[in-house]
Amino acid sequence: MLQDHLISAAHLSRDDIEAVLDHAAAVDADPDIVRDRHEGRVLALCFFEPSTRTKMSFESAMKRLGGETVDMGSVDSSSVKKGESLADTVRVIQGYADALVLRHPSEGSAKLASEFVDVPLVNAGDGAGQHPSQTLLDLYTIRENAGLDDITVGIMGDLKYGRTVHSLAHALTNFDVRQHFISPESLRLPRNVRYDLHEAGAKVREHTDIDAVLPELDVLYVTRIQRERFPEEREYREVAGEYRIDAETLDSAPDDLTVMHPLPRVDEIAPDVDETAHAKYFEQAHNGVPVRMALLDILLGGDQ
Repeated sequence: MLQDHLISAAHLSRDDIEAVLDHAAAVDADPDIVRDRHEGRVLALCFFEPSTRTKMSFESAMKRLGGETVDMGSVDSSSVKKGESLADTVRVIQGYADALVLRHPSEGSAKLASEFVDVPLVNAGDGAGQHPSQTLLDLYTIRENAGLDDITVGIMGDLKYGRTVHSLAHALTNFDVRQHFISPESLRLPRNVRYDLHEAGAKVREHTDIDAVLPELDVLYVTRIQRERFPEEREYREVAGEYRIDAETLDSAPDDLTVMHPLPRVDEIAPDVDETAHAKYFEQAHNGVPVRMALLDILLGGDQ
């Protein structure tokens, strides 16, 4: 199954994914089946970077399971400000909780932290690396709207720094999915990610323009150009606003196209898309609660 931690989507098998998604569907249909199952247990929220959806949905999920949360708070108000290492921080916090959720700006930080704790740890984003719990709710949303076999998925935007992209692309190799990646040349998938996808037998094609591939898509996954990941402001400005869709863009899309976005958005999806039947990104965000309830229940042994 998921072992003791969830660090990377690349570590998830199809069976792992389907176990979480099936459990999430059951929880979504009847939350009472897990209500109060984890009463008396505590989830620690360790966020070294800002978060709205991930942090709040994990907190909501744990409380709906009957548990409680403790929050490390901002970096500036913690001992990290005094120079405490990540390893020492998680070793201390594990003594206050039954599981940890960690977000950190450094790629590889979650793997490092997992080596110093004896309780389950979930990677909630490690720099430009991975974001596997986001991937699980993305897959849940795709399955609910388009299925997960014999479909074509387009992923557009920041493919270089986008951890949600890297995680989702890896996970989709477990299914019969054709993947198209649309981005400016400077924000292509990293070479190591492309290599891993090809090694996994993925059907991958890269494009710089959405128009040619849009009519083929069952799902369009749009991502934000992440200003905070660019080493220089100049590099960000060169590509900012370059990849944007609006309702008119979607005129050539299939009627049943599902448009997704991990959020937050800036200007890459115009507000007029919100009113179309294609828009599923708010549903996607809300799916974080049942999916993370299912994930925590499994990691904490409640589904045994």
